[in-house]
Amino acid sequence: MYHQYQKGWLEVICGCMFAGKTEELIRRLHVLSYAKQKMVVFKPKIDDRYSDHEIVSHSGMKIPCYVVEQAKEILPMIEEDIEVVAIDEAQFYDRSIVDICDYLADKGIRVMVSGLDTDFRGEAFPVMAELLTHAEFVTKLTAVCAKCGAPATRTQRIIDGEPASFDDPVILVGANDYYEPRCRHCHEVTHKPKKEA
Repeated sequence: MYHQYQKGWLEVICGCMFAGKTEELIRRLHVLSYAKQKMVVFKPKIDDRYSDHEIVSHSGMKIPCYVVEQAKEILPMIEEDIEVVAIDEAQFYDRSIVDICDYLADKGIRVMVSGLDTDFRGEAFPVMAELLTHAEFVTKLTAVCAKCGAPATRTQRIIDGEPASFDDPVILVGANDYYEPRCRHCHEVTHKPKKEA
């Protein structure tokens, strides 16, 4: 007996900076465009590094998008015939992005989200951690450690040539001017409280 699966799910692409998250999101969107899927793409207003009307990977791949300041602005922009919703840099949104993604997936929409799973301190972005637990599919990408060449899963923030302090603000938008990929062993955060086993 033939069984048709139900449409609508959440997939999350995560990892450290320079792991290719946005590039993977754009690649998936290009594939879906060949299938004539009706899609809409969003990014947060705070991410103005490369373009104010496109999501752009570090390698220069790009795709047009809507720029929204708050997650609640997304739902009114979803037309009835939309099949795919893509959201880049999801870690910059408030917790309501989780409910919005669930709502859209429950309505039969394929929801694709990309973002940093951890901040420069190596700690989880709460929104991304929750999205990961709600997702049907998770792709965790790694970069290459800028110091030793090992698989990098952490984002190193560097200010004036020195590792950032644990007390610095969590959000600082930038690219290779402030950040580089690091492995677990080369990742440094000054004044970070020691964890006991």
